[in-house]
Amino acid sequence: MCGIVGYLGEKKASDVILSGLKKLEYRGYDSCGITFFDEGNHRFVTYKDKGRVNHLVEDFDYSFFNRLGIGHTRWATHGRPNQINSHPHFSETTRFSVVHNGVIENYKELTVKYLADVHFVSETDTEVIADLIERFSQEMSVEEAIRKTLSLIEGSYALLILDTENPSVMYAAKNKSPLLIGTALEGITLASDIMALVGYATQYLPIEDKVFTVVCRQPDGSVGFRMHDILGHRIEMPLQKLDLALDEIGMGGYSHYMLKEICEQPAVVRKIVARYFEGDDFVVSPKIHQVLKKAEKIYIIAAGTSMHAGFVGRYLLENIAKKPAEVFIASEFAYNPPLLCANPAFLFISQSGETADLRTCLVKIKEMGYPSVTITNVPTSTLAREADHFMEICAGPEIAVASTKAYVGQVVILAILAHCLADRKVFDLKEELSKVAVAMEALIDKREYIHALVREKITKRNCFYIGRGLDFFTCLEAALKLKEISYIQTEGFAAAELKHGTIALIEDGVPVIAIISQKNVNNLTRANIREVLSRGANKIVISLNRLSDPSDELVLMDVHEMLSPMLTVIPTQLIAFYSALDLGRDIDKPRNLAKSVTVE
Repeated sequence: MCGIVGYLGEKKASDVILSGLKKLEYRGYDSCGITFFDEGNHRFVTYKDKGRVNHLVEDFDYSFFNRLGIGHTRWATHGRPNQINSHPHFSETTRFSVVHNGVIENYKELTVKYLADVHFVSETDTEVIADLIERFSQEMSVEEAIRKTLSLIEGSYALLILDTENPSVMYAAKNKSPLLIGTALEGITLASDIMALVGYATQYLPIEDKVFTVVCRQPDGSVGFRMHDILGHRIEMPLQKLDLALDEIGMGGYSHYMLKEICEQPAVVRKIVARYFEGDDFVVSPKIHQVLKKAEKIYIIAAGTSMHAGFVGRYLLENIAKKPAEVFIASEFAYNPPLLCANPAFLFISQSGETADLRTCLVKIKEMGYPSVTITNVPTSTLAREADHFMEICAGPEIAVASTKAYVGQVVILAILAHCLADRKVFDLKEELSKVAVAMEALIDKREYIHALVREKITKRNCFYIGRGLDFFTCLEAALKLKEISYIQTEGFAAAELKHGTIALIEDGVPVIAIISQKNVNNLTRANIREVLSRGANKIVISLNRLSDPSDELVLMDVHEMLSPMLTVIPTQLIAFYSALDLGRDIDKPRNLAKSVTVE
């Protein structure tokens, strides 16, 4: 959560920073700010306020010649979203300016011990960082003051720091929260996501935890950087080529990123097949295969949408590979772990690869000496780098806060893993995935019909999804999508559970959406549909063709039953999209949410 961008070089810093913040706004968008050095008047200029980055761009003056600056787009953790709490924050004399992604857990203790006489302006923990640096800089060099501050603060942070007495230097540090450095001939950019580096860097590297970075202008005018550990020892890390293109993070003619990403899902399936198949053989790391094959049980750790993919993955592992598996909410597993089997392996599933709860679990698992595999869409992410092994989802950049194509990509990867671990071939996965991609395209072509269904059926402030088996897992994901972007109160239920209390909420006009893709529970789910219809529900039935009834509202092409969640989730994504569209919601940036949850 929160996006930060900093720049030092020959380009106009404010342009680079504002462009980067727009790309990172999915990480937080309740307030934003920028500080840059006006070289003509030899002064630092700061603009910040509640609201979106467009407000920052359109309502302030950037005509000054500037080549150094830092910026921030915020998801509030400490203090309300307003102008005062917006970043950057300053030390008491305004000498030091700081932008911060993360949470400082011991800021109150540090305030009492070191800053009891300081008058704080904001409600944030970030201001404490700036004041600690200023306090220590009275007794030591600025670099030593920053390193001492880093040694004292506990929690998560990605920091960019400016010193008004030295406008040719930018300082950076991180712990748990992501931070990358990008280099080009024209200058150096730092950001919390690789997307902000696109167009401004040709090489990059992810900064490691507890690493202190100094970006500075050299005597010859060029810009370089150096890295140190917390004690000041130099660290060398190799740069990697940045091969992400600008057109990969654009809207491509669609009205919203979410719609674009829904429509990209057939291509995602085909891309994963191309990556992980060679002919009819799987291309999966032998080490990953060995780790998971040897495990007595696989523990799947995830959160939100990724957890729903994990439920499908558990089903596939148990029914295809005959491998016992369990799914745990990362935030619960971290502090209330279950009794583990003697020989476990751990699968961490995360779209961003930066989910703080998962990283807490991964640290503990590594301390216990258990093997770990991360499934993520971001190969440069913390979870990808710190796990023993990782598999890339290959979905491409996902900008909308509500995950769609990354979810489908996760399920495809889990299906590949399940087949790799199976002792015998259960079905031709490559061929069946090809059928899924074709069925997806046919369904996406029907999206205007789905929009008409939404106008007719989704007319209340609450809604229910029901299904059994694999369909129940899709219901959980479908309900999350609808509630998070339309703000319609939506719940996903195992269909039979309605009778155990929740059917009391069914009344005239309440939408109930049923998903049917499994033959063995088809009649049972249809009995549950009749139960809600008799109480006035407004139903939508989503079914595969071979299981359909003439009264079903949405009939999908047939795919293999075990792969049906990849297909049945798509109409639910479109239902969520069009419901939010008709209600005038901010679809790509729903209220109170951020794409990457980098704080616990």
